[in-house]
Amino acid sequence: MAVVYEEALAEVTGTGQFFETNERVLGGIAYRAFENAPATLVEIFNGARGSDKTFLVYEDEEWTFDDVLAEADALGHVLVHELGVKPGDRVGIAMRNLPEWIVTFVAALSVGAISVSLNAWWTEEEVDYAAGDAGLSVLVCDPERMARAHPVCERRGVALLATRTDTLVPVPPGVIRWKEVVVRGNPMPDVEVDPESDATILYTSGTTGFPKGAVSTHRSICQALMAFGCNGALQGIVRGPSPAPQPAGSNPPCFILIVPLFHVTGCVPVMLSCFSVQLKLVMMHRWDPEKALEMIERHRVTAFVGVPTQSWDLLESPRFKDFDTSSLVSVGGGGAPAPPRLVERIEGSFAKGRPGIGYGMTETNAFGPGNSGDDYVKRPTSTGRARTSILDVEIRDDALQPVVTGERGEIWMKGPNLFRGYWGKPEATAETIVDGWLRSGDIGRVDDEGFLYVEDRAKDMVLRAGENVYSAEVEAAIYEHPCVHEAAVFGVPHERLGEEVACVVSLKEGAAVTSDELREHLSSHLAAFKIPTRIVFITEPLPRNPAGKFLKRELRATYFAESPSASST
Repeated sequence: MAVVYEEALAEVTGTGQFFETNERVLGGIAYRAFENAPATLVEIFNGARGSDKTFLVYEDEEWTFDDVLAEADALGHVLVHELGVKPGDRVGIAMRNLPEWIVTFVAALSVGAISVSLNAWWTEEEVDYAAGDAGLSVLVCDPERMARAHPVCERRGVALLATRTDTLVPVPPGVIRWKEVVVRGNPMPDVEVDPESDATILYTSGTTGFPKGAVSTHRSICQALMAFGCNGALQGIVRGPSPAPQPAGSNPPCFILIVPLFHVTGCVPVMLSCFSVQLKLVMMHRWDPEKALEMIERHRVTAFVGVPTQSWDLLESPRFKDFDTSSLVSVGGGGAPAPPRLVERIEGSFAKGRPGIGYGMTETNAFGPGNSGDDYVKRPTSTGRARTSILDVEIRDDALQPVVTGERGEIWMKGPNLFRGYWGKPEATAETIVDGWLRSGDIGRVDDEGFLYVEDRAKDMVLRAGENVYSAEVEAAIYEHPCVHEAAVFGVPHERLGEEVACVVSLKEGAAVTSDELREHLSSHLAAFKIPTRIVFITEPLPRNPAGKFLKRELRATYFAESPSASST
């Protein structure tokens, strides 16, 4: 029979177990940490050497683990011996989900460099900011990103290496073609990598109008990966044994990659989890629900991890019933709250697929409380149990003191999976990490059964289909338009996207501008997903509170009080 959660947690993390945890002091802060976690990501990569198992499926390509590692060895050779990359240097990746994204990631980390993930939707202006902020030595891109990256790299003296350029004749001057330099057989340089070495920089939108680079070490990412694995083992104990043995030839675990690798979800719990335990990963060229259904059927995919929007798209597809989705065991992800109706529909629409959600952040390497199966069906508005294998969660009040059970407050988290800090921004780091605890900026509560509920965001942020859009960044770009006097940006409900970006703009006296003209202005400053889809122009000043802050709740209620939009924009 099933075991209660606390007993299962003690069992799976106990002495002598694979997921054994013990107290460890890191940087003067005591954490619970996994004893058997790999020391570095390089240890994980090397653990797959010699494996001819299929790792990546992309379009009509199949890459084994050995294929990926052989290509990464050759690229690592180029990075060190031809491009002069040294430990601690930053190697940027700007491309869609391609096998070469993963190859570059492996190569960069294996030679002691830091992988810097650039959002593939960024404009030239945004790429330029990140290249300067991180101090890139090399940028690796695909042809679509090359047009935006080339002028940036020329200005900043960054080496630009482009993959899949066969159809481009010629490439811009100075661009290095991948196939001309990456030669399999060249060995990976022998570089010692320390667990506390920086491994990744993932950019998160900033409340000041500029993105912040969240830096994680090899140790913190390895602890997060171990925690995801522990969760799987824990759920198996809680659920109890299967009522019937699995039939011979049942589907081996297989993930489908439907979220970008430049986001923490795609990189850590999906891609790196597959690498660490040698699972097949089916990569989508771009999100398309019908194509996803076809790939789920063909490759017998068992795990579907995305944002709620993608689960909606799958279920709303007119061809949903045309495909065999019986291989799916888990359907869910995170990045945005899922409405209870979606949880209900997932539970009732798949033969074996159960709903799931996780509450994680870039700053936690995506790990956090998770909810799935029966618990999620019973509590569809909860993100799961606050107590996990290695992560502590507290709810604190404005005085930074823990509140009593059931009261609302800011969600604080502490664990060895937390990021190190924001690249080059010690003040922002100090504001976010306090005595080893991460201030999430989210408002929530924990009930008397230990389940966490995320109820609001303290940060001025819009969560659009899993993409974080910070209002200050969008407002700063709007203010660049000569007709704008004041602007307030905020999220409004959207049935499919969760939220869409809306704004109210007060124009200067006598000025006139249309929504399309404003969007055209913003298109050169912001990625498309950040540009407001709903815009209202007014001539009077925007309402403010006594502290001078815009009353966004009042603006939302006044101008966008109608029912949520359901169309994609």
